[in-house]
Amino acid sequence: MKYSYKNIDFRSIKEMPSDSRPRERLQQVGSAGLSDLELLCIILRSGNSLRPVQDIAEDILDMICSRGAKNITESDLRKVPGLGPAKAAGVCACLELGRRFTAAGNRSLKDPAAVFSEVRHFGSRKQEHLIVVMLNGAHELIGLNVVTIGLVNRTLVHPREVFAEPLKERATAIVLAHNHPSGNLEPSSDDLEVTHRIRKAGMLLGIEVLDHIIFSSDGYRSMMESGEFI
Repeated sequence: MKYSYKNIDFRSIKEMPSDSRPRERLQQVGSAGLSDLELLCIILRSGNSLRPVQDIAEDILDMICSRGAKNITESDLRKVPGLGPAKAAGVCACLELGRRFTAAGNRSLKDPAAVFSEVRHFGSRKQEHLIVVMLNGAHELIGLNVVTIGLVNRTLVHPREVFAEPLKERATAIVLAHNHPSGNLEPSSDDLEVTHRIRKAGMLLGIEVLDHIIFSSDGYRSMMESGEFI
């Protein structure tokens, strides 16, 4: 089943056509078939008189990507316009439950398809997200870290930002991944240049860059498999 994504253009979930409502779609396709935005809209249920639910959800997603879920507190969430104390507490509780029950554990990522399964929920984002997938010596998942949001180019992406979290977590290898909102999976010249720079830095630090995966909601392209690692 492909990871599907639908724009949400209604102020309230109740205003949406019944077959497009996130809760009904979850019943039809399962939680894995919903985008991050749809999942958050289920938790929030509705917006308010000033902001539609999807705008509030997008602000929360941006906060999670920029800070990391483990660093977000209830007081941080209450600063999101339109998010009241009760809903802020609810979202905070959901994030904490996720941390407790879905720790990286011993999930082994032996190939690009396995990496794609971990990052594909970013495929529906409207901006490019550069993600570092951190692995231990057995290529088991340590965690994911969003390094940049916006265009992935040699001006914005610096190796120190890429390797800061892997060094902290004592990762021995990483996989780079970033989404192309256009759906075109061909690497740009900047994609190739960034990959080359980061691989060289990784060699100096003793952290191997195994691959760079470009992906969308529907599929991925592995630079390693495509022979673009030189």
